[in-house]
Amino acid sequence: MRKLYVGNKNYSSWSMRPWILMKQAGIEFEEVAVRFDSFEADSQFKNIIGALNPAAKVPVLVEDDGLVIWDTLAIAEYLAESFPDKHLWPQARADRARARSVCAEMHAGFGGLRNHCGMNLEASLPEVGARLLKEVPEVASDLARIVQMWSGLLETHGGPMLFGREFGIADAYFAPVGTRIKTYGLPVPAQITTYIERVQALPGVKAWIDAGLAEKDFLQFEEPYRTGR
Repeated sequence: MRKLYVGNKNYSSWSMRPWILMKQAGIEFEEVAVRFDSFEADSQFKNIIGALNPAAKVPVLVEDDGLVIWDTLAIAEYLAESFPDKHLWPQARADRARARSVCAEMHAGFGGLRNHCGMNLEASLPEVGARLLKEVPEVASDLARIVQMWSGLLETHGGPMLFGREFGIADAYFAPVGTRIKTYGLPVPAQITTYIERVQALPGVKAWIDAGLAEKDFLQFEEPYRTGR
């Protein structure tokens, strides 16, 4: 069976994306959890993941035939090609292009939100979120862009997901952003709050969140979200 190597669920936003995508789509895989013990080059985490992926980051997907795919977007594209019946990308060509565009924007951007609002499922940090919105312009601008993007997609496609009825790669890609908005109490319109709650109630997403909260392995790293792609 294919294996998906992931980091701690409480912190690893990049691991979360393919895990919930596969769970929600019913794609079978074996999870291999590798604890973030340290980000030093000689750490156990780096040694285990580095033996599979030269970048030494999670997630990593390993197929039965030994094929290794790393980087979240590469894994998502591979799964979409391998399971066309799952419709992980939208079926319409123009919608697929748009979905790829917003995923690429997430992949390469939103540095303010990602760098200052690290994923932390068990935390409630509204006071930190309020301070960041006042003191870090990049956080405020990233949040505004997220609201603009999600609102536009939901209105264009009618929901309940970003590109219509089906949970897909775009929803999986932005699911960790929803956890950050909740953790840091970032103010968003009701439509966005409803979308976040709707995604987090999905069985595959809820399973990740519940498992993350149950880890009881809360680390003190300054930037736990920098461990993967």
